[in-house]
Amino acid sequence: MLCITGTPVAVGNADPRPTPQNDPFYTPSEGWSSKAPGTILNSRPVEVASLEPSAQDAEAWQLLYRSTDTDGRPMATVTTVLRPRTGQVKGLISYQVAEDASAPQCAPSFALRQGAPDKYDSSLDLIQIDQMLASGHAISVPDWEGPLGAVFPANQPGYAVLDGVRAAESFAPLGLSGIETPVAVAGYSGGSIGTGWAAVVQPGYAPEIRLVGVAMGGWTVPIAPYLESLDSGPFAGFLPSLLPGMMRADPQLAATFDKYLTPAGQALMAAGDSKCMTPNVAQHAFLRMDDYLTIPFSQLFQQVQASFPDVDFGPVAPTTPLFLYNAVHDEILDIALADQAVTRWCAAGARITYTRDQMSEHVSLAVTATSAVLRWIDDRLAGQAAPNGCSTQTVPSMSLGGA
Repeated sequence: MLCITGTPVAVGNADPRPTPQNDPFYTPSEGWSSKAPGTILNSRPVEVASLEPSAQDAEAWQLLYRSTDTDGRPMATVTTVLRPRTGQVKGLISYQVAEDASAPQCAPSFALRQGAPDKYDSSLDLIQIDQMLASGHAISVPDWEGPLGAVFPANQPGYAVLDGVRAAESFAPLGLSGIETPVAVAGYSGGSIGTGWAAVVQPGYAPEIRLVGVAMGGWTVPIAPYLESLDSGPFAGFLPSLLPGMMRADPQLAATFDKYLTPAGQALMAAGDSKCMTPNVAQHAFLRMDDYLTIPFSQLFQQVQASFPDVDFGPVAPTTPLFLYNAVHDEILDIALADQAVTRWCAAGARITYTRDQMSEHVSLAVTATSAVLRWIDDRLAGQAAPNGCSTQTVPSMSLGGA
């Protein structure tokens, strides 16, 4: 039987540094669970990679901090914090990486470090981080999936993001002004999950954080139809990449899959749990889950429907202004689901600026939208109020100034 309810499988790595499950830095000292959420438990300076051979031209550290899991229990995770080497930082951006994987070595704190074995998975994130630093902001890049590598649990992603902000605000070397610091959160694709949850839970979980704006793109809810739509398609490799962490976070989901996975299916999940998103997607295009189950995948999904409503951000609209953007012709996500979610949130009183891009597809929009997203974030961090109400526009391309 695949061990999907305990620690992720350890794998070898060409990087001489230990992976998170083998690195003592990630293990908090005795008594940590009694600390307040956001308390820094350990810290160390690091170098963050760039797209060049040299490291990112910034000061950077890793902070191990206390957070909270979906069931309200203490959880420890890590954020990588960065600041420009010179000048006063203008504000703090929590940037959620689209990890889209369950394996420990795919966590941003490991994958973004200088010398990590493969920068391909992180290349889009390195572009975003470079641009944010150029705007004069400090950045927190949390391991928002937590130690179980879970992408879709309820609440926990938001807790991890917000406690990473708390840790960053209290870390003197960043030069922030504590709880007076204006904060924005941003994420694309898989990173929109942590970003969206941070927006939803912030009023009740971390009301002292001065959250002024939330930007997320390439996103979708509800999650269940999205996951089911991946089966047998060109991006079916997301399933063995995402499901192991989901099962660790949800024992009921794990029990159902364990009941119906064939030995080949167990091996598929174990292999997916040892690799990051890019090799999983590349290896398993057009994978049919029916070939790895004793019942049809559609029937299994009917049995686990109870696991999914709680992971869709909930019915309450965020109170912080939102900048949302999606590609009309996204080949991975159905934009109709995002359109419907925007309509529901607007009806509930959310303040949303929503842009639909006609020219881009999923991956290219992450790059072409960067300037528009950062302009919007810069305005919020500078104290400019977001527009009231909701607006939706469909533009040829966000890269042409349409946002």
